[in-house]
Amino acid sequence: MAAVGFIFAMICIFGVYVAEGGSMEPIIEAAPAEFATIFGSAVGSMIVANSMDVFKGAFAGFGKVIAGPKYKKEDFLGTIFVVAKIMKTLKAEGAVALEAHIEAPESSAIFAECPNLLKDHGVLDLICNTVRLLVVSSGTLSPYAVEDIMDASIKLHHHNEMKPSQALAALGGALPALGIVSCVLGVVKTMAAIDQPPPVLGAMIGGALVGTFMGVLLAYTVAEPFSQRLGQIVDEEGEMYKVVKQMLIGTMHGHPVPLVIEAARVCISHHNQPTFGEVFDGLRGK
Repeated sequence: MAAVGFIFAMICIFGVYVAEGGSMEPIIEAAPAEFATIFGSAVGSMIVANSMDVFKGAFAGFGKVIAGPKYKKEDFLGTIFVVAKIMKTLKAEGAVALEAHIEAPESSAIFAECPNLLKDHGVLDLICNTVRLLVVSSGTLSPYAVEDIMDASIKLHHHNEMKPSQALAALGGALPALGIVSCVLGVVKTMAAIDQPPPVLGAMIGGALVGTFMGVLLAYTVAEPFSQRLGQIVDEEGEMYKVVKQMLIGTMHGHPVPLVIEAARVCISHHNQPTFGEVFDGLRGK
């Protein structure tokens, strides 16, 4: 949908401009130089303001927005089933039976039931590290203490995942000003050629104004919308961490299975949320 929205915005902006008699020639002629100035200064500013990981994450975020969230309903269901099976194995067979699964999840028959889970090292580490605590403590840990640790881990993960979105938001705020910088340089160039005839000066001023236009355009049709959507995707993908937490903590408290299911299920957005029956029936089949 992101690509569709961007294309629609471009059609509305440039389509109406051309329909009203505007010529694309001045824009096309000035665009390469103006874009090089604005984009180059934007990239340089982002390198100064962010770590290299955040910088790479910000530009990778464009692809992430176009692709959309990586989790679907099936992934949430699969994760619930995997965590439930891990806790069931811990209760029925003891800590020794789980050691191989949490130390080498990539070769675990339990984790193999949800292949996409193996691709997400953050969620995988949250599950394995928490279960590892239960294993080495022989089940004597307080569920409240474990919950505090999980909350801290989830909060830090979310904070780090939001940094690329915040970097894009900062870029969106800077782009109009960088467009003005490019425009001012164009005006300086025009003033240095003030002895030229009006048609030449008009073309130079028009080229300078393209800089302001491009700065505003990139800010409000690219950087800020993509930043906002990237933040939404991070929030949505963060629901997986909450599902894992509710499954583990609820089971540690000894809550009934229906309550554990509902606690995990309500953490999921409605468009990905499985029904209670889908989860319950799936667990009964495990």
